[in-house]
Amino acid sequence: METYTAVLEATAHILETRGLEAANTNAIADLAGVSVGSLYQYFPNKAAIFAELVRKAERETADALEAIFASTADRPFDERLRRLVQAGVAQQMVRPNLARIMDALETEMPDDTELKSYEDRLLALIGLFLGEHRAAGIGPVNKTAARDVLSIVKGMVDGASFAGESDAKDLERRVQRAVLGYLRSC
Repeated sequence: METYTAVLEATAHILETRGLEAANTNAIADLAGVSVGSLYQYFPNKAAIFAELVRKAERETADALEAIFASTADRPFDERLRRLVQAGVAQQMVRPNLARIMDALETEMPDDTELKSYEDRLLALIGLFLGEHRAAGIGPVNKTAARDVLSIVKGMVDGASFAGESDAKDLERRVQRAVLGYLRSC
């Protein structure tokens, strides 16, 4: 497991600091402190490493949002929404260069059942959130609304990241206003 973790972190570091072109298996193995042969015991090629890095990020995001959702169950709608949006923005802003590259890598990945399961978890969570706060004057509680909310958040956060924005608080406010505007106009 140490080799696996070291390879993923080395890959993330290279992507973040030197870019996609520099992330080859020799450079990754060297930075991870393992032989190329050891790297290949865990990953057949660099595309597999990239895919696992994307999966790991999506899994961590889904886990974090579920934890926030559970820990704020008794809180008002606006506060819960703010906390969930903060987590979504933080995921992109903590390591923005890496996040941009991984977003691009994700669009190039073939259909991936594990990634799909994380998206399904997020959609289910958003659906539950909307359902629990139906009385807060929000719009419909259905799969379309959940997907729309997820798309608004992802689209705005990714767009801000690709534009090089670094003011997380401003982005959080804009995303929250967009989601509230959508939900209250339906």
